[in-house]
Amino acid sequence: MEHDIHHPRPESLYDSSTVINVSKTGRIISAGTGAALLYLACADFSKSPMKSIYKMLAGGYLLYRGISGNCPISAMVEDNLNPQHARAVNIRTKYIVNRSRSEVYAYWRQLDHLPAFMAHLHDVEVIDEKHSHWTVRLTGGLELEWDAEIVEEQENEILAWRSTEGAAVSNAGKIMFRDAPDGGTELHVTISYRPPAGYAGAGLARLLNPAFAAMVKNDIRNFKNYVEGKRVDS
Repeated sequence: MEHDIHHPRPESLYDSSTVINVSKTGRIISAGTGAALLYLACADFSKSPMKSIYKMLAGGYLLYRGISGNCPISAMVEDNLNPQHARAVNIRTKYIVNRSRSEVYAYWRQLDHLPAFMAHLHDVEVIDEKHSHWTVRLTGGLELEWDAEIVEEQENEILAWRSTEGAAVSNAGKIMFRDAPDGGTELHVTISYRPPAGYAGAGLARLLNPAFAAMVKNDIRNFKNYVEGKRVDS
């Protein structure tokens, strides 16, 4: 899937899995039916293995549907008029840093430098050239961790990343580096955080709120003051 320069986002399957589109009654029925199918599948497995496997698959899906309130199949094929996505935090900003593109890019490319000026980031551990482990601090002392991968990289021009599959919070970002008309580097920054669906997602949505968005945006702007006061090794 091509990575959108202006709107970094996870794959479509994740997107559809954040829609809460099952009613309370539907969730109860789905959970009950799913549990019953799983029980029957286990009980009859020795007599009819193939039928039991089908029952397990159907039961597991229905149980997920009931617990999370999300039906990915419906979300992908139906045109929902009012999808209730878990709240996302999207930050888009641009500003000029009075350093050359190569210096600015070199500093941002060293991901473990990010916590130095981004207060909401507790730690970024670089695993290899493409992968890293992120830890974020939220309101109330809550910490979240996930792995991320670089999905697009053009030296001194573009750097984009996103969280890997199974992350508690979907995180994606893209930085575009351009020569500013009067010198320096113009940065175009897009960062997005999105919690998963269901009860866990609803809880995280209360923490990933406008105040958190303002904090992240301020952290990004801190980069200007930070890098302008420190030379970068190429």
